[in-house]
Amino acid sequence: MKLSKEQIRRYQRQVVIKDIGSDGQKKLLSSSVLVIGAGGLGCPSSVYLAAAGVGTIGIVDGDKVELSNLQRQILHRTEDIGRPKADSAREALLALNPEIKVNVCEEDATEENILSLIEGYDFVIDATDSFTSKFLISDACVIAGKPFSYGGIFRYFGQTMTYLPGKGPCCRCVFREPPTGDEAPTCREGGVIGAVTGIIGSIQAMEALKYLLGIGELLTGQMLTVDTLTMNVCKFHLPKRNADCAACGDHPSITFPQPGRGLL
Repeated sequence: MKLSKEQIRRYQRQVVIKDIGSDGQKKLLSSSVLVIGAGGLGCPSSVYLAAAGVGTIGIVDGDKVELSNLQRQILHRTEDIGRPKADSAREALLALNPEIKVNVCEEDATEENILSLIEGYDFVIDATDSFTSKFLISDACVIAGKPFSYGGIFRYFGQTMTYLPGKGPCCRCVFREPPTGDEAPTCREGGVIGAVTGIIGSIQAMEALKYLLGIGELLTGQMLTVDTLTMNVCKFHLPKRNADCAACGDHPSITFPQPGRGLL
């Protein structure tokens, strides 16, 4: 595979980076990332993946665009209100980079379809807005041996970590069980500043790109947190993988996504 003249011009600013070059760009063009959620986190992460030339991007979202989404979900426009988010996202991504492939699923991820959704993708981005969804994605990626990026946002705050199969803790190691609604309200309930979703979503995209390119240090076994009110950015080490974890432990009891263990 040889980069075309148009591809060289399109990706020139990253091809000149020593750690990427034309070989790295070819890797990206032949890679695939699944983004689960076309909302606050999924929009910025998928935009930067598309712009970077990730060859295949999957978008999973069963919601329709609402007026209240436009404050932070930058792929969607006023005229998209009422359209499926996955369809709106696909159109915007292809308008940005028509040479990539965008697969869409206009359904929510559930315990019935999650394993088939993530199959065939090199990396998964959790861009959902509830802990039950995040545990579902984490469990499925552990079962399938898929790397994924977790992202969480609330008001002015954001956090993210990356899981690699067999390395570092999964969501169950870190959070044990999905918190109740009162313990972890959604953005719909508690609010969020749109720029925070852009920060965390962009970091998730960068984690995916580093993994695909095999460069840098991933947030594996580490949590990065951002407080945008004070601009305090912290990165701290997480506890090691829990050998007794029900998902990724030495003797896992979760061998297939089940109802009540993480349902979108």
